[in-house]
Amino acid sequence: MNLTALRSELVSDPLARGYSGMSDAQASASLNTVNRSVHVATMSGSEVLQSIDKTEYGALTDGKKSAVWGLLGMGTLNPWGREADIVVEIFGGGSATVTALAAARTKTVSRAEELGLGVIRESDVTKARSGA
Repeated sequence: MNLTALRSELVSDPLARGYSGMSDAQASASLNTVNRSVHVATMSGSEVLQSIDKTEYGALTDGKKSAVWGLLGMGTLNPWGREADIVVEIFGGGSATVTALAAARTKTVSRAEELGLGVIRESDVTKARSGA
């Protein structure tokens, strides 16, 4: 547990969660509540494939189908980079595939996970607040 990072979060309260008015138990519960939307840094070809609409894929030209498999074969894809632009070019901006991929490239996490702290226990908050 990175108590220094936890203490910084509790003291600075950058999201104005009100940690100073919370008990240690309440603060740990707040930090562990899954309610923060974050960008997924990478997606596998398989993860992208799961978001491709079968009907839309079936309607693609052979050239566009080949482009899809070229992207999927890259292994790791940046869902916020050029790969995302190519998917929009292939399927179209309002397509079900693009909509599904837009949802898949974000995930909901706790504030603790967002900070890289893992699960926070009440005792962790107690230690961080005491400066231990």
